[in-house]
Amino acid sequence: MKHPIIIAIDGFSSCGKSTLARDISKELGYMYIDSGAMYRAVTYYFLKNNIDLNQAAAVQSAVEKIHLHFEHNKGKSEIYLSGGNIESKIRTAEISERVSDIAALSPVRRKLVSLQREFAAGQSVVMDGRDIGTVVFPNATVKLFITADLNVRTQRRFKELRDRGVNISKKDVEKNLQHRDHIDSTRDDSPLRKADDAILIDNSKMNQSEQLQLALQLIREKKS
Repeated sequence: MKHPIIIAIDGFSSCGKSTLARDISKELGYMYIDSGAMYRAVTYYFLKNNIDLNQAAAVQSAVEKIHLHFEHNKGKSEIYLSGGNIESKIRTAEISERVSDIAALSPVRRKLVSLQREFAAGQSVVMDGRDIGTVVFPNATVKLFITADLNVRTQRRFKELRDRGVNISKKDVEKNLQHRDHIDSTRDDSPLRKADDAILIDNSKMNQSEQLQLALQLIREKKS
């Protein structure tokens, strides 16, 4: 593509970023890259291999051994670690509890930012995360920053986990979201923040269709 379009979607945990990104990619025919899945995959690897986060050499060595790619299966983009599909293994409460801590590590961020840019090279993409519009693609065509009330995010995440058969209390879900918000917003490397030129969308009172239609309208206006 001569002039690829980059749509960067950032925001807090469980505010609907990934759902919106997937919906936009289907509507516009752009590639969807789930950066959150990439950080979850690294977290899965670190936990599986008992990597000591306080040992810089161990962290760097682990990062160098990680090989990720996406494949489309039955219309869904799924992540692979060293050739194996781990999509179902990274969507657990255990991974959710640890992902922000591991995502805050500079070697991890450098590795995945490089991969995200590599995956997006030469094509129009939609990517969601925490630092897409500020670090990964500071010159993105369109930047959206998604937020929602904590109670709304808690209810959404609680329902998602219960639908997957995860036995967890709503209070624990809320505590996890608060922990992730704090780590994501205060880390030294690429903290979560709204880019100066990003458009804010508070979807607390929106359904999925309303959010998509608003985002598409904003994208059309920005592109024109």
